[in-house]
Amino acid sequence: MMVEDGEWKKGRHPAIVRWLADMHAQGAILCSACSGVLLLAETGLLDGREATIHWAYARTFRRNFPDVRLRLEKVLVTAGERQQFVMSGASASWHDLVLYLVARHVGPSAAQAIAKFMLLQWHVDGQAPYVVFEAPTDHGDAIVLDAQRWLSESFSVATPVEEMVKRSGLAERSFKRRFSKATGYSPIVYVQNVRIEEAKRRLERTDEPIDEISWAVGYEDPAFFRRLFKRITRITPGAYRRKFRLPDFVGTGK
Repeated sequence: MMVEDGEWKKGRHPAIVRWLADMHAQGAILCSACSGVLLLAETGLLDGREATIHWAYARTFRRNFPDVRLRLEKVLVTAGERQQFVMSGASASWHDLVLYLVARHVGPSAAQAIAKFMLLQWHVDGQAPYVVFEAPTDHGDAIVLDAQRWLSESFSVATPVEEMVKRSGLAERSFKRRFSKATGYSPIVYVQNVRIEEAKRRLERTDEPIDEISWAVGYEDPAFFRRLFKRITRITPGAYRRKFRLPDFVGTGK
């Protein structure tokens, strides 16, 4: 938990950064879990390589380390000529990190035995099912912000991108350019993520049939909705519901 207020500030731990670089020079394997990769990235050793991190820290990571290729969909990333960097994503993925290291240095049978004994599971679906879509709203573009606020309530309309363009009073090309610059997403991709986020909430909290959820979030073609859902989350809507619905023994409560 080294990221106060979710924002990384470089230069706070120079002695640790130097020590990490020295250990790497001596042939050590450098590992990180969750936000720890921010400290590892500060060595510069990850520049030009892939890494992963808890999705909540993705924005500050990209701002601070634009030369590192962030792969949020992956729970575990190994990098380097001798796989000397091993990085796990969100907090609980330390399980994957530990089991990987055991399998690598002791053997797969030992990793399997430990997983059984400790009731640990590999996150085989990656991090994508867990990622919550959080669009930036601190970009300073009032027109884009107005469009985002409108879309948060009207995402299911038939032509949301056209409606946002009309509301903006801008030419279509100008609006799309400004929207992409402000949010980091094209308007259509932004709409898709907002809709899928709502679909995820309904899958978690209701028993609505998947086809009905597809209609509710704006997709008349359930087959297209299923393909899009899997492309964004890396699992099907049905698998998502099974993964995140509370088990029966928890009870519903009030």
